[in-house]
Amino acid sequence: MSQALNSEKPETILSVRNLRKFFGINRAAARKMLQEGAGKSDILKRTGVTVAIDDVSFDVERGKIFALIGLSGSGKSTVVRCVNMLQRPTSGQILFEGRDIVHMDKKELYELRRSKISMVFQSFGLMSHRDVMGNVAYGLDVRGIGKGDRERKAMEMIELVGLEGWAHKPIGDLSGGMKQRVGIARALCNDPDLLLMDEPFSALDPLARRDMQFELLSIQKKLGKTIVFITHDINEAFKMGDTVGIMRDGRIEQLGAPTELALSPANDYVKEFLGSIDKTKVLSVRHIMITPSCLIREQADPVTAIREMRVNDVSTAYVIGRKMEFIGILALNAALQARHDNLPSVASVITRDVPNVEQNVLIGDIIGLASETPFPLAVLDDRGRLEGIVSRAAILSCLL
Repeated sequence: MSQALNSEKPETILSVRNLRKFFGINRAAARKMLQEGAGKSDILKRTGVTVAIDDVSFDVERGKIFALIGLSGSGKSTVVRCVNMLQRPTSGQILFEGRDIVHMDKKELYELRRSKISMVFQSFGLMSHRDVMGNVAYGLDVRGIGKGDRERKAMEMIELVGLEGWAHKPIGDLSGGMKQRVGIARALCNDPDLLLMDEPFSALDPLARRDMQFELLSIQKKLGKTIVFITHDINEAFKMGDTVGIMRDGRIEQLGAPTELALSPANDYVKEFLGSIDKTKVLSVRHIMITPSCLIREQADPVTAIREMRVNDVSTAYVIGRKMEFIGILALNAALQARHDNLPSVASVITRDVPNVEQNVLIGDIIGLASETPFPLAVLDDRGRLEGIVSRAAILSCLL
């Protein structure tokens, strides 16, 4: 039964297909110029039409975060506004749970925004005449939910975003980070299936921004919400997104998991765009670990151990047991001393208290550990078997 469940494909909650958005009157001419390979600037100059989105397609899996990133004017915010139908696409499909919302009437769109899709804005969008509780419960108030029920739900969301004790405070008393927490609580209060976030943290200072990133990831983990997250910060996109789309001039240059983009950029633009990314927060140990060149058994005699180190041109050997379980590290000077003392094996001179890591740990999380040990870190599986090693040189290469 579990195998059958595991073999199922992830559910797609949102599917955008061939989406285009033009601003201007002479759209037919603009479309023809696009087909002929003209650029956005030429089209604007000759037709007066701005090509905001040009043939954008992507899928969003339920329960995942899809991050869309690009420079100012790349079209990322227009995409998210089309998804919520705040701006009507020129052409294309926006399939939400299998229904094309482009063809919904006003009543259907109103119900969709009220119960299925919520949006968090960069400017917070809070009402100054309402306190925190009033802002968070606003959506439920509009839906006609009774005061007791809506305040209970709102209080649950207020506590979820870490604003206990602030329910009846005026909005003017809140910091920027706290206001954004209110905005997130309000969006979650309707229990939406899809949360749209248009550069929600860009107005915050770096410390508040980091806190809110952590808070949102924690909330998403607890509630399993699907999120489309718009940002201009590449490190933020890679931190938040399960899948990341990189936009330029209204088109998506590349889609993929953060590790896929970091390791295999599709073109020179993507490679240059990713130049400032902190790879230690994206890549894990498995991406940089290597197989140790010198392995010996715990009961190896000193002469054999020294010979293996000489053949492999190393001064340390990794010691394993019968089932590849990691025992420790043997240094060349220890092996030489064992030979001098005529010991039958190197077992008694092995350094056994050696730091180790798992292959799925982020590189950024092991920098401190690697700096404190003279040996490359041993990479072990959940049964303590040696899978590889990570050198300080390999870690340093990710910092450059």
